[in-house]
Amino acid sequence: MTIEEKVKQIVIDSLHCEEQQVKPEANFVNDLGADSLDRAELVMNIEDAFKDYIGESIPEAEAEKLETVGAVIEFIRSKNVPENL
Repeated sequence: MTIEEKVKQIVIDSLHCEEQQVKPEANFVNDLGADSLDRAELVMNIEDAFKDYIGESIPEAEAEKLETVGAVIEFIRSKNVPENL
């Protein structure tokens, strides 16, 4: 499974959206209907899935910048996570 595939699956599971909605440019609030609690749950699920690479938590300032699926993918890649998990 690639980083992109894993992030997309986390988004689908966290926000209960359809796979075809989850594109790199999809905004969590505007396109996928997430509210602040949904975004918090999403960040926690990302932290849990990638904790071996990103540490125990994503700093709040960083988490606030993660507004799209693509932004999350790029954030994970910036932490030197292997592309194939």
